[in-house]
Amino acid sequence: MPAFRLSQTFTSTALITTAALGFAAFTTLATADKAKAADQVIVGLVTKTEVNPYFVKLRQAAEAEAKKKGLKLIARFGKFDGDNEGQVAAIEDLISAGAKGILVTPNNSTGMLGIIKKARDAGVLVIALDTATDPADAVDATYATDNFEAGVKQGAYAKAAMGDKKPILAMLDGTPGGTVDTMRHNGYLQGFGVKEGDPVIVGSAITNGAQDKGQTGMENLLSKNGDINVVYTINEPAAAGGYAALKSFGKAKSVMLTSIDGGCEGVKNVKSGKIAGTVMQFPYKMAVAGVDAVAEYAKSGKKPTGFINTGSELITDKPMKGVDSKDTAWGLKNCWGGE
Repeated sequence: MPAFRLSQTFTSTALITTAALGFAAFTTLATADKAKAADQVIVGLVTKTEVNPYFVKLRQAAEAEAKKKGLKLIARFGKFDGDNEGQVAAIEDLISAGAKGILVTPNNSTGMLGIIKKARDAGVLVIALDTATDPADAVDATYATDNFEAGVKQGAYAKAAMGDKKPILAMLDGTPGGTVDTMRHNGYLQGFGVKEGDPVIVGSAITNGAQDKGQTGMENLLSKNGDINVVYTINEPAAAGGYAALKSFGKAKSVMLTSIDGGCEGVKNVKSGKIAGTVMQFPYKMAVAGVDAVAEYAKSGKKPTGFINTGSELITDKPMKGVDSKDTAWGLKNCWGGE
């Protein structure tokens, strides 16, 4: 009996010791994981909205690249296109969270200068994606489409496609106060060969880049002037809304729509003839470059500077002489930069 008790006591002690060691190992691993998480570089992404397909693509690309680089991505967004206050609050939260870098597509190019300065003063690298600030040097760098150039491409194509037909032009604009909206609008006018206030322009509507507002805006413009035969659109959701309005008025085949974005859905709308041509931009490139810049900054302290143009391509199946373009087959393979 004493021998049995000794063996039983030894076995119990061994089990307890093994369990204790196992618990200690588990605790050490858990602590290590927490320490690793605490040391992980945070990169923030603040987009204009959550649901616009363009910003969904931007976020997906940033998430994939952050994972690849071993960074932690925290994504935030405005409640709607133009929600400056929501974006300011998001950046405030990211500063508090200890973000090493923040990538932002500002809803208002002048409305975020104060919070951007606060972030930079705190040692945070701030990069504008897609939309420049005003002034441009309010951020460390900007990765974006040259939106004026993209507008020129859209306008030049529309002008060429109109041929000798007298243009009666309507404009479905985006959100006032954003550099993207201003640059695309002004670039289109230059490419089309008209100036602001020209009688060729018979009306405009604010769409905030949304399909429903694009449709409402186009309906209102057609109600005022049923002779409209060419339409500028700020982006493809607005163009889709504009097309729906044209169709309801029985004018889908007699009015030419052009746009900017280059999303897969937009390219499909070009292929089907709903949009005559669209200028593709590359948000995937913007997001990847932005995340990579934060990773490099965290590693070496090196910062990017200035404006980096991520390029644009006109997509159409009805090419015009003197206007460079790619067809929809190319567009569907490369929409928004791939992957």
